[in-house]
Amino acid sequence: MIMNNLSVIAIQPDILWKDIAANLEKYDQMLAECIFQPDLIVFPEMFQTGFYTEPEEVAETMDGSTVRWMKRTAERLHCAITGSLVVRENRRYFNRAVFIDQYENMTWYDKRHLFTIDGEESKYTAGLNRLVVPLKGWQISFQICYDIRFPVWAKNQHDYDVLINMASWPANRTNVWNTLLKARAIENQCYVIGVNRVGTDKHNIHYTGNSMAIDPKGTILQTLPDEHEGMITVELSWEELDNFRNEFPVWKDWDNFTFVG
Repeated sequence: MIMNNLSVIAIQPDILWKDIAANLEKYDQMLAECIFQPDLIVFPEMFQTGFYTEPEEVAETMDGSTVRWMKRTAERLHCAITGSLVVRENRRYFNRAVFIDQYENMTWYDKRHLFTIDGEESKYTAGLNRLVVPLKGWQISFQICYDIRFPVWAKNQHDYDVLINMASWPANRTNVWNTLLKARAIENQCYVIGVNRVGTDKHNIHYTGNSMAIDPKGTILQTLPDEHEGMITVELSWEELDNFRNEFPVWKDWDNFTFVG
């Protein structure tokens, strides 16, 4: 079967603290300057507020201003869009990656591994389920930041081609970020898109970005310079992925088990 390539934009912003309207306006401007036609736009973790451990101050519902903006943007640009935001639902808070396609079909993934070192688990409810969605014949799986440290959760069960991790990953652990993204690509024989922010937040945590697209061999296809606000544009080749999996079929020897949360 002949498959189309997948065109992806990954946004690496300096997020304005807790200012949803200003951040969304910034993203409109960034996308207006891009001539690349994407199939998918990816934003980092809590892209409209910055990483926030007091969710009651910034939480939105699934019909709030951010989700409405995501729907409008997907429809206007004729593509899918995804990013993590703080969602309030049934008196609980979730760090939720929302995925919306150009027809306003919507689904989501709730962060499974909450960052206990920073108290995230005391305010947010952990997700229970993986998410894999189809897009142009590709299968795409999602993670949020800290999830990337847990290879069992990321294990490719012969069900995805691209793993996306949207993060607020601090500068002092940049080498870990780079290493884990490459490892997940190699061990799962998939493309990996890691999207991080830049700048310094109100807790004086510094972020250098290092957003990147990685192929199944662990080769970095595209990245952004440290500290640079901008975007990656990359076209993922189905032919190269399929050829590599056929020529070097590590997937045939994967351990056969299913994760039970």
